[in-house]
Amino acid sequence: MSEVKISTADIQKLREMTGAGMMDCKKALIEAEGDFQGAIDELRKKGIAKAAKREDREAKEGVVIAQVNADQTKGIVVALQCETDFVARNDGYIAMAQKMADIALANFPATLADLLALPYEPGVSILEKVGEQNGIIGEKVELGRYDRIEGTQIVTYNHSNRKRSVLLALNKAGHEEAGRNLAMQIAAMNPVSVSKDDVDPAIVAKELEIGKEMARNEGKAEDMLDKIALGRLNKFFQENTLLAQKYVKNNDQTVEQYLQSLEKGLTVTGFKHVAI
Repeated sequence: MSEVKISTADIQKLREMTGAGMMDCKKALIEAEGDFQGAIDELRKKGIAKAAKREDREAKEGVVIAQVNADQTKGIVVALQCETDFVARNDGYIAMAQKMADIALANFPATLADLLALPYEPGVSILEKVGEQNGIIGEKVELGRYDRIEGTQIVTYNHSNRKRSVLLALNKAGHEEAGRNLAMQIAAMNPVSVSKDDVDPAIVAKELEIGKEMARNEGKAEDMLDKIALGRLNKFFQENTLLAQKYVKNNDQTVEQYLQSLEKGLTVTGFKHVAI
């Protein structure tokens, strides 16, 4: 048999086509010298269908980990997901998620696909390691989320149950406590963006449409619907964008006012919030 290079993308493609485990897919592709149909035939001959049954199940539990580099200028967050809390609380599972987070921070890959292609250990990629766990643990396991952020000062917050983490970037250094306070606020209040200027246009359009329809259902005049909808949109911004929200530790201030009270010009430049 000739040497055929099997990429992680090929393995993932075969897994999606067949539902078989990652290691089984890799072996089948090697045996079939990279031929997908041949690999599918090999898997069918072996009756490998156990993992396929797991494809329809949902990985709603797991571990989320956010961490930052030594100078607090780069941060990452990963979510290693599984089906049951019993698995998620296992020390070995938590250690595996931590190692994947360490690899992510050390390499700072641009995308989840790039992270999955990185080596977990010699000869085994993260993608293959995750797939291997499907068979070992006996339930669906997936590295479901990966995000990264850069900035002058990055602060992390990891909730005690390991199911929610936040990365927050500030434009000025020396405000770790404030950053942590705001990261905790993000975890609790779940804003959609830093400010109204960052809100997805699709969300804005949806909120305007909802506002108009609500006003119409309330019997308001047609020529007043746009104005009423705009007012409701502004209220949405106040409640759902971080800088406009009331600061949870002092409702007399908005988050923006809180930051300005600490240092003029201090602001949040971005955040990532991952929860399972």
